[in-house]
Amino acid sequence: MGELITPDYLELQKDLHARYDYGRGVDAQECADRIRAIAALGSSVLDYGCGQGHLGKLLRPDYDVREYDPCVEGKDGLPEPANFVVCADVLEHIEPDYLDDVLDHIRKLTRERAILVIATAPSGKIMADGRQAHLIVEDAAWWHRRIGRHFFTHIWEDRTARGRGIVAEVI
Repeated sequence: MGELITPDYLELQKDLHARYDYGRGVDAQECADRIRAIAALGSSVLDYGCGQGHLGKLLRPDYDVREYDPCVEGKDGLPEPANFVVCADVLEHIEPDYLDDVLDHIRKLTRERAILVIATAPSGKIMADGRQAHLIVEDAAWWHRRIGRHFFTHIWEDRTARGRGIVAEVI
């Protein structure tokens, strides 16, 4: 497995996690609804980049929810594969040089399907080094090509015109 995050960026992200309630957006509810629509009860679900773990709160006890976030103590151990992987509002935060490694990691962890939710606009959050929190701000076509290197796209929803980014269900 390649590198997923540099030590310096990990510290910047830990600071952001301490200052913001990551993972609480409307995407947690939408992702929970999508999991309920496609996953049998009891299926394993990995919340990749779980932040404060809001998705898990919405899915437990009906699903075997696992959480991974390198920036949250206790959730920072490398995860085991799961039937379904949810990666919501994470990929735009990845260091550009590590994006392919992270996508490859998600693919290796996904047994059945992954749900990716990606912002395509700048973030309102500012990191301690002065940069805005979305390191990758690209349009839907760019993301479709990049994700296509790693996954087969089952569902692709470009919601950028409504300011909602992209939702992809990939295999």
